[in-house]
Amino acid sequence: MRTNVSAILTVMTVSLLTLALSARQTPAPQGAAQTPAAGAAQTPPKPSPKETEVWEPVPPIVTPGTTNSAAPSDALILFDGTNLDQWVSTKDKSPAGWTVADGVVTVKKSAGNIETKRSFKNYQLHLEWRIPPDVTGADQARGNSGLFLASTGGGDSGYELQILDSFNNKTYVNGQAASVYKQGIPLANAMRKPGEWQAYDVVWTAPTFNADGTVKTPAYVTAFHNGVLVQNHFDLKGETVYIGKPQYKKYETAPIKLQSHGDPSPPISFRNIWIRELK
Repeated sequence: MRTNVSAILTVMTVSLLTLALSARQTPAPQGAAQTPAAGAAQTPPKPSPKETEVWEPVPPIVTPGTTNSAAPSDALILFDGTNLDQWVSTKDKSPAGWTVADGVVTVKKSAGNIETKRSFKNYQLHLEWRIPPDVTGADQARGNSGLFLASTGGGDSGYELQILDSFNNKTYVNGQAASVYKQGIPLANAMRKPGEWQAYDVVWTAPTFNADGTVKTPAYVTAFHNGVLVQNHFDLKGETVYIGKPQYKKYETAPIKLQSHGDPSPPISFRNIWIRELK
């Protein structure tokens, strides 16, 4: 029998073409990885929320006070109403000579300024103060005192957050209560009337200096007066001064100072002073 080679080759060619077309049209099994064609855009992997989770270091546990004005568990008590053991005279470092009675300390003007025995750098501070109900005077001669956030020497050297009766008492606005004295006008006048307790809550970031004494980073202060924001990360231009322009002078740590001002009005009082040092 004579074989028709041409017919056989034709049948084989058709069969191979049929198989090739069938393979191209058969979909990949469900779940199988698809290999992109050369030059095709790659789909980026879906981001995971775990990529931005940070687990360490764990913040320390601090137990808050029973009220917002009460000292938390890691605070150093500077005045609890019983004594001035944490304070000395600024003038000669002798025991602080102000008057402690009935849970408060009242300025004794003849004794001068007082400051903390310890020095601090960056911190959170709570302090309460009261203008006497029988206060007299006007302008800067009415319940004048000051909270010096860093005392850099005798007298009024340092960085002052002003204390003054600013309840219906007109004065220059960069010298009223809650001002950074002669530098920062408070964002609001949150003053209560004389005889009522006022509260300052302050965050102090001390300036830093280069080896040659030039300023590396300035001082900043954020302050609340009776719960109202009055200084918002204010950038100080140097120490607060009565006359002239502010300038920085190098220091590492410094005491906190309370001012005995020489105005003739009745002396003011303080209570509930505590501090948290910040790393």
